[in-house]
Amino acid sequence: MFYYVSFLRPPPAQASLAHTEHILITPQITNDLRTEYLEDVVDIYYSWALVPDPGRQTTSVITKPAKLTSWRTTHAYKEISVPRPQSLRDGQSWQLILSVGTTRKDQVIPLCSDDIGRSPFAVMSMPILFTGRPQKAAKQEGVMRSYLLRAPTQDASPPVIFDICEQTSFDLDKKVWDSGIGLSSWLVQLYNGGQVDASSALSHMQQALFSSDCRNIIELGTLSAFTWNTDHVAFLAGAGTGIVAITLGILRSKLDTHGQLGRIVTTDLPSALPLLQRNISSNNSLLSTVSPEPAALDWEVERLPDAIMSKFDTGLDVIVMADVTYNTASFPALISTLSRLVGFSRSKWADRRPSILLGYKERDVAERTLWNMAKDAGIDFEQVGVVNGAGGAQIEIWVGNAM
Repeated sequence: MFYYVSFLRPPPAQASLAHTEHILITPQITNDLRTEYLEDVVDIYYSWALVPDPGRQTTSVITKPAKLTSWRTTHAYKEISVPRPQSLRDGQSWQLILSVGTTRKDQVIPLCSDDIGRSPFAVMSMPILFTGRPQKAAKQEGVMRSYLLRAPTQDASPPVIFDICEQTSFDLDKKVWDSGIGLSSWLVQLYNGGQVDASSALSHMQQALFSSDCRNIIELGTLSAFTWNTDHVAFLAGAGTGIVAITLGILRSKLDTHGQLGRIVTTDLPSALPLLQRNISSNNSLLSTVSPEPAALDWEVERLPDAIMSKFDTGLDVIVMADVTYNTASFPALISTLSRLVGFSRSKWADRRPSILLGYKERDVAERTLWNMAKDAGIDFEQVGVVNGAGGAQIEIWVGNAM
């Protein structure tokens, strides 16, 4: 499992230039569902990041982290005043970063690290407008987290940092969950060649995901789906904030696909699509070869939408899913959707059976009935890896094959 720094009380959307007026926040460190506090005592540091203003030709600036407070569960509801950035100018927007370390490295989530999640993940507020005439605005309803993706040592390309926005509401389809981060980290390791020789299933999955051939990929989420196409690979999984799709898109964009761009379609509930599109658009410069396309998919509907089927003339190669098992009542609909996708792929290419990739964290032992239900439907799952995080329930990586 992972722990996350977040805001119980977020900063305001607008603030005065006057240093005598306080910027009040209430930080917390919890699990992904915000139901369990971190029991350890850790220091929380703050930084300010200047939002670039093209009109004023300003560039991004991040101040040196400074200690804000020490996190203790007994202070979980304590309001804390944050000092304003120095040398404020009217009309500037800044974002507040909270982390548990004193370096820039501590402010990003290292998807390429074997030790990902050993420390709580940093958080960044939405922009705060500093002005001489602040208006009373609604509280901020979103946060951002920055993710680091580094290529293999033999690859001379620089590290990539991308941001994912998530909402602070209780809508589960608009948050980053442990399995999304864990699966994204595992994909980076697989792209870099990690553990490929451990099993034939891993070797096949790496080829399916990261071959330079065109691939069709679709991702399923909470009664939703994600798709990507670059020759003959397809994934299906729940998109949520889009972190898995965007990670795959960035990795695929590093490959020489010989002009065969392919397509990524990422799906979720209709209510989640605006946030999904926002995250894709904000990282579009990193998705130079393939950019995910949001689409709605309802597992309860017996027929696959034409908007999805029309994107895969040659069928699917991979179906990807992260944290789709928390609601056991949805398992029949999930299995039916997987079966429909497998059948659709076979109809497009003689006996073409897509591989299935699942990131899973146990929240209830009853969730493991999914494996038997899948086997009864002709899909056999094999565990191929784990991501440990900070202890507790691991993020398990499973590969499924249609028999």
